[in-house]
Amino acid sequence: MKELLEKLPFYNQAVLPYHLAQSIAANLKYHSPAKKLRVIGVTGTNGKTTTCFMIWNMLNQAGFRTGLMTTVAWGIDKLKPELGHMTTVDANTLNRRIAEIKNQGAEFLVLEVTSHALAEFRTLGIPFEIAVFTNLTHDHLDYHKTLTNYRNAKGKLFKKAKFSILNADDKATNYYKTLSREYITYGIKNGENRPKSIKLGISGVKYSFSDMNIETKIPGEFNVLNSLATVLVGQKLGLSKGQIETGISSLESVEGRMNIIDEGQPFTIIVDYAHTPDAIEKVFDSVPSHKGRIISVHGGAGRRDPATRGVRGRILAKYSDIVIITEDDSRDEDPEKIANAFIEGAEKQGKILGKDLFKELDRKKAIGLALKLAKKGDLVLILGKGHEKTILRADGAHSFEDIKVVKSLLRN
Repeated sequence: MKELLEKLPFYNQAVLPYHLAQSIAANLKYHSPAKKLRVIGVTGTNGKTTTCFMIWNMLNQAGFRTGLMTTVAWGIDKLKPELGHMTTVDANTLNRRIAEIKNQGAEFLVLEVTSHALAEFRTLGIPFEIAVFTNLTHDHLDYHKTLTNYRNAKGKLFKKAKFSILNADDKATNYYKTLSREYITYGIKNGENRPKSIKLGISGVKYSFSDMNIETKIPGEFNVLNSLATVLVGQKLGLSKGQIETGISSLESVEGRMNIIDEGQPFTIIVDYAHTPDAIEKVFDSVPSHKGRIISVHGGAGRRDPATRGVRGRILAKYSDIVIITEDDSRDEDPEKIANAFIEGAEKQGKILGKDLFKELDRKKAIGLALKLAKKGDLVLILGKGHEKTILRADGAHSFEDIKVVKSLLRN
């Protein structure tokens, strides 16, 4: 019934009073637990989770007991996986978990904040000391309808925060500056804080900033920006040069974010959560020096912004030698119809079905096909689901993890 109601054009606005009431009730029930923590919020289309993990790791390594709540996991020391397909959970769950983190002695909380959460008052009562903006690209327009609405929803975070750290390489920063009480900017091309001597590699990035040498174990030029935002958080909080450098370099990986899978195979495999046009393009930007073929596996979620499907198909086709279109969380939408939109986009870019473009709606079989086609020196990119533990089909959730499936297929 709820799925039918959500299709009504006015549904999201009609239920806002309910969301507000739910948030007020949750704050009363758990006594506004966030007010006893120093909260750092991170928002943006892409890069939120990795930036959150970097900040969390940096603060913990520096000796501050720090909680974390992201798309991937939540907790303090032994993180618990986030099993729902939701980044900022509902207000009641959010406040309950914050209370649990506070009761475990946390001083800080690093919170991944979505536009949905801000629009639906889920973060009501949370005092943000620092807000970080990563970027803004086409996403969630099935909910927000326009990019301006999407941008404005995220803007609520910067109105709330005492201090903002804004990515000046993104034009939305000009708007967020007008909302922020106090801010600094960063970027590779723009902003008052920029890195120097950037070196990109398949196993991470390196650069210098101020008197620091920053190194990440997670590849991708976008992780220059994610880590630079983390550096600025550390400086704002008064951390030392050594604490910042160690905090960033000691983060081994973030589940589902540019994870390299090595089971001794003669080709490279990367699993990543990228599911927006911008995020997918940035994955390809991260491997420009790869000498072998690139084989990509990707699909689209049902009831999620269908306008990007053809665009993603074109991007995959442009940068890949072989494209395999498969399922994602199809929910109650026809997976064949979703896949065909990707196929159409890829064909417009010159790919030929059955030659260098394939459709395999069983995701496990699609991954298996990619591994079978891969030769020595190739790169296999498995994109879209990353850390997720289930795949949502018309009959409900089924256990499925890209990383586990890849490792199982390689071993067997």
